[in-house]
Formats: sequence, structure tokens, C-alpha cells
Amino acid sequence: QVHLVESGGGLVQAGGSLGLSCVASGIIFSRNTMDWIRQAPGNQRELVARITSGGSTYYADSVKGRFTISRDNARNTVYLQMNSLKPEDTAVYYCTLNTYWGQGTQVTVSS
Repeated sequence: QVHLVESGGGLVQAGGSLGLSCVASGIIFSRNTMDWIRQAPGNQRELVARITSGGSTYYADSVKGRFTISRDNARNTVYLQMNSLKPEDTAVYYCTLNTYWGQGTQVTVSS
């Protein structure tokens, strides 16, 4: 059974940084594309960043240049480094793998 466990959310002031981690189990992690998706209250889900098994990355325009996705296949972990955070980045951030989702971690950016 696949499990995804996120960590690293919290409260930060605008302009600050946070790093998220997601540990996967129950699957051959290195062969899979990993996504970070966020959802704020009243908003649609947004694909924030993606990293393929080969290391290619995609970023939403809203985070390009501020967020960095990376992976460590030896640790079955995907990361999201978030810099220059803005209040509009406030959301629950989910790590996803195909149809599997983690429990989410709250990121709150105060102005």
C-alpha cells in the first residue's frame, strides 16, 4: 500500500522561506513522477510543481523562480523549497503520486 507523508509546513512571514518534505513508501519511488499540489479555501487545486523520474521539473507560473522541487531517490523523498513566500501561497500543500495523496501540510504566510 502506498503511503505519502508530508512535513515541514508552518507559519511564516511574507518574504520568508519554508521547506516541505514528502516521504513515500509502498512503491518504487524512483520510477514515479511526483507532484506538489496546493489548495486554499475557496480555490481550486493548483499543481505547484512536478518532478519526473528523470529529474525534469515543471512549475506553475505563480511560483516559478521562487519554489524548487527536488527528489532523493535513496530516501524515497521529494522536497519543495519555497522562498520569497507571499500571502497568496497560503494553502494546504499535498504531495501526490499518481492517484495517491498525502495528508497535506498547512502553509500560512502572513503579510
